Amino acid sequence: MGRALVVIRGQADRNLISAWAVKAPTGTRVEFKNSKRTVDQNSRMWAMLTDVACQVPWHGQWLRSDDWKLIFLDALKRELRVVPALDGRGMVNLGRSSSDLTKAEMSGLMELIAAFGAERGVVFGDQSEEQSNA
Repeated sequence: MGRALVVIRGQADRNLISAWAVKAPTGTRVEFKNSKRTVDQNSRMWAMLTDVACQVPWHGQWLRSDDWKLIFLDALKRELRVVPALDGRGMVNLGRSSSDLTKAEMSGLMELIAAFGAERGVVFGDQSEEQSNA
């Protein structure tokens, strides 16, 4: 068997995994991970990052949403490493992607963004929609 990914949704999936484990050759790697972030979480994260990017200058400059994502991932204590570029001009981020975040980690990231924004008076799009509907 090459690669396989099974999301456990019930007993049938557990049985399949068990059967594969019994037949797997020695040296086979097995990895269990918590559920990944949801599409809704991802959409909300990018909306929040965009709101921060449009409303908060950082040390005298305006950053892009993807720049803010790296800053918040670092604050979340994710691995974030930087090394010099091959041509020596600038740096390359070796940090992990937010696509690897679990649902819980993604919730923590959005809480961090919300707290940061609240300290700086950021009006998040979902807040302004809620206020206009009230």
